[in-house]
Amino acid sequence: MQVNLGAKAHVLFYLLVAASVLIAGAGYIINDYFDLSIDAVNKPKKIVIDRVIKRRWAIVWHWILYGLGLLLSFYISYKIGSWIIALANVLVVVILWFDSTTFKKKLLSGNIIIAALTAWVIVVVYFFCGAHISIWHIDTATMGARFFKFTVLYAGFAFIVSLIREVIKDIEDMEGDARYGCKTMPIVWGVPTSKVFTGVWLVVCIAALAIVQLYAWQLGWFIICTYTIVLIIFPLLYILRGLYKANTPADYHRLSTIIKLVMLAGILSMLFFIF
Repeated sequence: MQVNLGAKAHVLFYLLVAASVLIAGAGYIINDYFDLSIDAVNKPKKIVIDRVIKRRWAIVWHWILYGLGLLLSFYISYKIGSWIIALANVLVVVILWFDSTTFKKKLLSGNIIIAALTAWVIVVVYFFCGAHISIWHIDTATMGARFFKFTVLYAGFAFIVSLIREVIKDIEDMEGDARYGCKTMPIVWGVPTSKVFTGVWLVVCIAALAIVQLYAWQLGWFIICTYTIVLIIFPLLYILRGLYKANTPADYHRLSTIIKLVMLAGILSMLFFIF
């Protein structure tokens, strides 16, 4: 269905971003709620629930944020004439709940779910523009194939980097997870195997980005190539090297922080294609 909303498309896009942020925020709250005992072991100084906000109010705010996020999702779907965003975000809410209560304590399932939901934040923009809305004054009908390629590239990057961070976080949080019966990868397979698993995905990500840069360089995209090499590929190489030497929770926490910065750099690289 083709919908022409003109200037309203910008507003809807910002509402889409808000919906994603609200749902993600609610997901973090419910995750902290169910992980309170584990976090008391892994990061006692960073606990918010029962220290800053009561458990009862955490649940209330979690449902408020979910509700607002879903209301915005249904409004956006109604305006663009496609219900895939609303229905998918309802599924996201359900998955986040079961991930916090069940999946995240099981081998790999929680890691893959979070990585997939991170990629969904990118994919949802593709479905939004799939309603033939020209957000940045671009004819999506003629540039659909190109936009699809960028979606796959960024969603793939988000999935792999998020998966890497989740496994590193599991290694960092082994003590608390083991105490409360979690079956995460480092607990079931051991730290060395988890390092190999993470290292393989790091190599895959670095190699894929390097190949993309070769094509981009041939197209004359010298600035974004330099940006990607300096702020994404080099840090990933540093993480790969640091992963080999890491031995303490502090080492893994530092690597996890660097991965967050790499993800931010990846998001900001989108600006090169807007302006």
